[in-house]
Amino acid sequence: MIDITTNLGAQSYCFRHFTDNLKVIELLNECGLKQIELCGVHADFADVSSFDGVIETYQNSGVEIVAIGVQGFAGDAEREEKYFEFAKRAGCRFISADFDIAVAPEAFAVAEALADKYDINLAIHNHGGRHWLGNAQTLENIFKNTGQRIGLCLDTAWALDAREDPIAMIEQFGNRLYGLHIKDFVFDRDGAPEDVVVGSGNLDLTKMLSALKSVNFDGYAVLEYEGDVENPVPALQKCVKAVRVA
Repeated sequence: MIDITTNLGAQSYCFRHFTDNLKVIELLNECGLKQIELCGVHADFADVSSFDGVIETYQNSGVEIVAIGVQGFAGDAEREEKYFEFAKRAGCRFISADFDIAVAPEAFAVAEALADKYDINLAIHNHGGRHWLGNAQTLENIFKNTGQRIGLCLDTAWALDAREDPIAMIEQFGNRLYGLHIKDFVFDRDGAPEDVVVGSGNLDLTKMLSALKSVNFDGYAVLEYEGDVENPVPALQKCVKAVRVA
């Protein structure tokens, strides 16, 4: 089990306005964080020759790359194996994932084989009520028909968007919970979401931490605040504090 109040990072998408990894590291340090999940804005997962340079930039700065993603999987082993190559070189245990519904059975099989080969688990990202993987019923069915290599990266805010209870999802999928995107939404009258500091919207941080403890959570946890694109640090600093004092 990990203590996410101390083992906490950020999704690099928070810093998507900044494409220079050294700048991302500077901003991450300002947030008091030393872990990151890298997205495609900050690493070219199709260019194997670039992998070592990106990884060394973070390692030399004392930042741990805990996962990459969210990566799309559609049964293309040649393309998707590169994701695993990057993750293995970086020392990651996890890749957050999306799967193409049109080729889902094949895509899961190809991904599981690669996960076995590289000893890296895949964590499905539940991307809201409009997404086919956004609800607990679909996820339960998938986990019944796939092996332990395929689990969940629970995005707490997108769970709320799907009218799911993220706390209940932690409890339901505890043995397949590999990652956590800690995010919070409020909604307007039309149901449109807005990012807010975690714990200030609809996410109960105290209950979340208790649920993670109850399932002996041993994955990775990153903040993902998508507001204030050009200056996300002040809100992220408040997010860090909120998680650590909850």
